[in-house]
Amino acid sequence: MDERVGFAGTGLMGRGMAKNIRAAGCPLAVVAHRNRAPIEDLVRQGATELCSYRDLAAQSDVVFLCVTGSPEVNAIVRGQDGLLEGAHDGLTVVDCSTSEPACTERLAVELRERGTTLVDAPLARTPADAEAGRLNAMVGASPEDFERVRPLLEACCENIFHMGPVGSGHKTKLVYNFITMGHAAIISEALCACAATGVDLGRFADVVSAGGANSGIFQLIVPKALESGDCSGLAFSLANAAKDLRYYNRMADAVPLSAMLGRAVQHALIQGMTMGYADGLVGDLLHVQERINGIRILDQPTSARSSGEAA
Repeated sequence: MDERVGFAGTGLMGRGMAKNIRAAGCPLAVVAHRNRAPIEDLVRQGATELCSYRDLAAQSDVVFLCVTGSPEVNAIVRGQDGLLEGAHDGLTVVDCSTSEPACTERLAVELRERGTTLVDAPLARTPADAEAGRLNAMVGASPEDFERVRPLLEACCENIFHMGPVGSGHKTKLVYNFITMGHAAIISEALCACAATGVDLGRFADVVSAGGANSGIFQLIVPKALESGDCSGLAFSLANAAKDLRYYNRMADAVPLSAMLGRAVQHALIQGMTMGYADGLVGDLLHVQERINGIRILDQPTSARSSGEAA
């Protein structure tokens, strides 16, 4: 691949993506966002550091964005010395952030006026998967634009889903995260109910693991929490989760759609933040349930998970 690639947002997910794109042979340029350590690491691997997002756009064929959400994307694109100032005919901007679809669609119009195409390609999985090139991407783009960016996404993704026109990727990701965070909130309340009513937590985990209520989210959170009290199995911050549910509910309001469960999940996440876990992870909802109900969950006696009784 000989596309000149620019990358903005080399954090937990972006650093691994940028590394894999560079390893695929693409000329890579980067701009420091917050932490300099990933930038210096990428420069050692052959990337070029530029001073502004305007220069990044001007000197690239494709620019990837991997930041928190729409405010950060808007600052990079519309801010002083931003991508819009360096936009040119033939440039493609790929937004891998979890952004608001309405903002994405408006931004696509602005970029199109500069001859630049916007593709939304939010991601699923973890920073470790980003490092290993095993991310999932949900892409909103025309068929032609999708085919253009597919080889670059293949450098850092295991599964790539073309969801429809621009904005479709972000819509998909918000619904996906509603399910993910909904699972986490239900699991936390369920474990608290077990602890409060005397249900053995280890045996309960066996029952769920063997049945239809099992999920990837259950397996990320519960075994690690029960075995060692470690709530970091789902490495996703409460703050980002609450942001994504806020975006989801705004999207539902715009339809309009009755979305009572979306409000309930958002409330659970905000409650966790206001109870002292603003810097915590989604798994800390277990601690929130403990505090709300005055019930200890993580130090309850548990059965060996290898008992096999659920089979």
